[in-house]
Amino acid sequence: MTEIVFTRSSGWIPSVIREDGELKLMLAAGADANHEPRTFTFPIGEAHLAVIREDLPRHLLLWSAVLPLCDAAGTRGWLDENAAVALLDPVLLSSPVDVNALFRRIRWDRSRLVAHGADIDLLERGQVCEAMRAATEGPDEKRVQEYHADRRRTERGVVLGPLDAEILRYTGQYLHGATVPRRMPDAVDPALLPQVMRVIATAEQACAGMRIGLDPRRGNRATDKRDWDRVAATVDAAVRRAHPELVDDAVRTVSFLMCSEAADRSRSTPVDDEEAADDHADLGAGAKKTALSFTDDKGGKKKWLRDGPRTASAEFWEFVADRSAADNEVFTIEDEEMGEGIQLHFYADSIARITTVRHGEAGSDPQYQVEYSLVDGIGGYRNLVSAFVRGGCAALEQHGPWMSDVAEFERARRRRDAR
Repeated sequence: MTEIVFTRSSGWIPSVIREDGELKLMLAAGADANHEPRTFTFPIGEAHLAVIREDLPRHLLLWSAVLPLCDAAGTRGWLDENAAVALLDPVLLSSPVDVNALFRRIRWDRSRLVAHGADIDLLERGQVCEAMRAATEGPDEKRVQEYHADRRRTERGVVLGPLDAEILRYTGQYLHGATVPRRMPDAVDPALLPQVMRVIATAEQACAGMRIGLDPRRGNRATDKRDWDRVAATVDAAVRRAHPELVDDAVRTVSFLMCSEAADRSRSTPVDDEEAADDHADLGAGAKKTALSFTDDKGGKKKWLRDGPRTASAEFWEFVADRSAADNEVFTIEDEEMGEGIQLHFYADSIARITTVRHGEAGSDPQYQVEYSLVDGIGGYRNLVSAFVRGGCAALEQHGPWMSDVAEFERARRRRDAR
């Protein structure tokens, strides 16, 4: 028969029970093979119960000291009861000096003490009894998360100043640098919010008008890495120049925020609007193009007709975003009526333009002229596609140089890749 003798309002702090007439400390810690919390017990005496009832700091210190033993038990092992019992007198009944000395020798769980109000500076200096004078029965788990985040920064040699910390809180990245940043002014100390907003304003002014385009080669929502790096570098330089006292973590979170917001604007922009700047003449000078065929390396095919609601470029890049993959990186646009087309080689950052020199007659094969050129990223591809849509292969001449000799082209490609 089990009787609860003493428990605190916070359910995770160990309770005292009486089991078959014997006093025991009961605590939940770790998890079993089914990810359910494990429960451990070990015997205590009346003197220990008296301290546990009256002295919250000592109760919490005992919990901190026993938790590593529970962790050592794993998912199905037994608690080392002898080791747990051996902690009772030194933690609960010894002088503060002896308790501090004990905690310098044993493993103990800092997180639980931090959650329950421990003074972190005293804790780090090994003065555990003094650190627990303001202990609280209710835990603050966010405080633990911030504590671990600060320790990770300390391991990297990073020390945040007050403004650095509030900038990270503003972007929601104080706890986890990989979190997508957002604007959280309510999380900032009101006294420092004006300074935080000055830093943000510096970043906004630096990247005003800059865009981060989409990169359909990597799917429907992927962004152009070069655009991202360009915006990040611009913001980084401006913030460092205007606020040289900020640490790298704070500067990076601001540039990450600006880049994320620019990328989100691109993702929320309709594809036709996204293409409008590069393809504004698609329905004007390119009116002669009544139909285009899009194909890929896996047998995919799509037809674009001029009387449709969308531009050829928008239709093509949507086709790419839907079909592009690691094993599908060659896409073609063909104007069958004009006998010309372009083939995009995403794996090699190159393009081929193909024109029909002589149509096949009397069963003979047609003769084509194939010329190659290097392409500078997704921006280069967009320009080439728009130029072809507007004016065909002739409009691509200014985007050269074009090489008909395959060996010459391969040498040029290797020289570029070597750089």
